[in-house]
Amino acid sequence: MKRIRKAVLPVAGLGTRFLPATKAVPKEMLTVVDRPVVQHVVDEAREAGIEHFIFVTGRGKAVIEDHFDISYELDRTLQERGKQEAYEALKKDLPAAGQTSFTRQQEPLGLGHAVWCAREIVGDEPFAVILPDMLSRGSMVQMLKAYDQHGGNIIAVEEVAPDQTHQYGIVSVGQEFGDTFEITGMVEKPPKGTAPSNYIISGRYILQPEIFSILERGERGAGGEIQLTDGMKRLSETQKFYGMHYRGKTYDTGSKLGFLVANLAYGLERPELRDALKQEIEALLKKG
Repeated sequence: MKRIRKAVLPVAGLGTRFLPATKAVPKEMLTVVDRPVVQHVVDEAREAGIEHFIFVTGRGKAVIEDHFDISYELDRTLQERGKQEAYEALKKDLPAAGQTSFTRQQEPLGLGHAVWCAREIVGDEPFAVILPDMLSRGSMVQMLKAYDQHGGNIIAVEEVAPDQTHQYGIVSVGQEFGDTFEITGMVEKPPKGTAPSNYIISGRYILQPEIFSILERGERGAGGEIQLTDGMKRLSETQKFYGMHYRGKTYDTGSKLGFLVANLAYGLERPELRDALKQEIEALLKKG
C-alpha cells in the first residue's frame, strides 16, 4: 500500500461570496488572524507528513505562488533591521524547494475538473485532496491513520443538524469500525428530509489514482459542473470508501459567518491575544 505523499489544493475559485474583498485578492489569501487561509491548510497537511503540494490555480492567483516562494527583499530587510524572529518564522513556513507545484484550471468546470487538472503531477499513486476553504486542526493526521487502517479511499465527515443536510454532500453509513465506517452511498445536497444520514463531507479526501480516468469523461452533474462526488460514486462501484469521523471542529471560511468564527476561534487560541480578545467580545455583546 503506497503512502500518501501528495496533496491537491483546488484554489481556482473566484470567491464571489466575498466580493469586493476578493476582486483583486484571492479568497485563499484572506487572513485568519495573521496567516492566510491557505497557509493554515498547508500547515495542517505538513504536520500530517504531506511532502508535495499541488495547487490548482486560475487567473489572478499568482500571489499564492509568490506566498510560497522566497521574498529576497523582505528577507534582507528583516535581517538588516534585526528582526530575526520574524525572518525565521517566514523560513519555517516555506515548503522546501521542489515541494510545490502549480497547474491551471483554465475553465471553472467544478471541483472534479480541478482535481483532474492535477493528474499529471499526481501520477499513479494515491493522494489527498484538501479544500482550502475548510479549516481544521489535525484532520489530515486522522485521515492518514484511517488510511493506514483501511487503505482504499477515505472521506472526512462531521455531523450536522438534520435540517442542514441539504447544504452539503452526505454519505450513507455501513459497517462501523470505531472512528471509521464503510461508506455505502453518497449524495450531493439532497432535498430536505431525504438525506441518508447527517454526516457531511467536510473537505478532506484520500483518493486512489483511478479517479482520474473517471473524471476524464467530463460527465456533468449538479450546476452543469464536473462534480467530485459523482466521480467518487462511480469509483465506489469498484473500490472501497471509508468515512472518518473528524474529532474536531471545521470552519467553513468560504462563508462570511464561518470566516468570522474562524478568526475568533483561532484568535482565542493565541496566548498573546486571548484575554484582550475576550474583553472586546464581551464589550461588543453588552452593546448589542
